[in-house]
Amino acid sequence: MGRNTGAAEAEVPGRANAPRSANALGKAHEPGGPSRSRKARRGHRLRRALLATLITGAVVVPLSGAVRPEIPAPAPAAFATPVTAATLDYTYAANRANAAEASRMAAAHGDRERATADRAMADPSRRFLSFDGRGSGLATEVFGDLAHADRIAVLVPGSDTSIDTYDRFRDAAGALHERLTREAPHGTRTAVVAWLGYETPATVSTTVTTTDRADEAAPKLREFIRQLRALTAADPADEHTGSAGQRAGTAGKRPDISLLCHSYGSVVCGRAASHLDVDDIALVGSPGTGADTAAALHTPARVWAARVFAAGDGGHSDYFRPGSTSLANLTRIVLGETPEATHG
Repeated sequence: MGRNTGAAEAEVPGRANAPRSANALGKAHEPGGPSRSRKARRGHRLRRALLATLITGAVVVPLSGAVRPEIPAPAPAAFATPVTAATLDYTYAANRANAAEASRMAAAHGDRERATADRAMADPSRRFLSFDGRGSGLATEVFGDLAHADRIAVLVPGSDTSIDTYDRFRDAAGALHERLTREAPHGTRTAVVAWLGYETPATVSTTVTTTDRADEAAPKLREFIRQLRALTAADPADEHTGSAGQRAGTAGKRPDISLLCHSYGSVVCGRAASHLDVDDIALVGSPGTGADTAAALHTPARVWAARVFAAGDGGHSDYFRPGSTSLANLTRIVLGETPEATHG
């Protein structure tokens, strides 16, 4: 298939390989006329789609609750140098210690729910590239051997994802990692990263009907992917010494990275797409990206929408449900395979 597969979901349908000229989406632009009108219509469509999709999701997804008093928490762990493959274990340990301190502070503040959530994140089995227990909370968790992975999936969540509701996001990442581990070809190592790197909007709010949070999150996602590329880059010394640090069977080949963007997270990915060094972008439960076609995202990555590949008949929050058609196809995308096409 072409490098761009399918249209940006919930927007005007169009072929992914359409030319990127002014005429690709209609008539040539007229200053202050049709161009401005078309942009206004796209913005209106996106706002309506955001509201419809995310309010529908609120029926089946528990909300993080109304505004709550500020919960005390320590500042995130500070690191003198960027995280590298050699310092991953230290990074994981530092962030677990930070989560443990956040749990103690939340308990002292009388917030048992947050204290319990933070304490779970401090478990010795957890591996966080970052953790910030302040406010609604931010966290980036790793599943698998990130330093030596040949294929990496990065999950970008939608509305109402916070430390208080983190378990459902973690379950999605865990289900994908389990399926990747089971289905990856022999010798192919995989990892999953659950990136809660931005303050997601509440489902029932005016914020969710705008792209404001996505605009704020886009540069953060770009920076994270840049850091992830640096972290997983092969050590030049390994190519000459054949040390155990080199990814098995790849001869220093950089890993393939797939972005899996759910609900409002697809708006974030759409905003960031043109400057993301990734191989695939999959949009699920998407209200739209603001682009009329996949080509309009201006990314060399393959772009997949859930209306292009089969996603089954699950609800808005079921794309990563174990045993589902959608999870099977997302797994194929991460592994560089062609997912089962939708029918009808």
